[in-house]
Amino acid sequence: MDQTEGNPDPTQEAVDLTTFDLDLLLGLFVSVLSAKAWQYMGVRLAPGKEEMEKDLVKASTAIDCVSFLVERLAPNLSETDAGRLKAMVSDLQINYAKWA
Repeated sequence: MDQTEGNPDPTQEAVDLTTFDLDLLLGLFVSVLSAKAWQYMGVRLAPGKEEMEKDLVKASTAIDCVSFLVERLAPNLSETDAGRLKAMVSDLQINYAKWA
């Protein structure tokens, strides 16, 4: 079966996310939620999809979550990394305003 249909690949071993450090998990969630925000704004095509999906309510929720997580994560990062994440949040917010 194909992974693009939402079916797990039986040859892949499951990863236990509970073993990850909290900062690593937050970074992972920021990455996933920011990708979803771009998809819900209709700017990026979701993997396995043939058409853009636009849902600005979901995009806004994803952006708000990313912003909150970045606020919590930033004190544990270098100034460079924290600045990069804050710039990413700003970019999402500006583009949301543009596409809304």
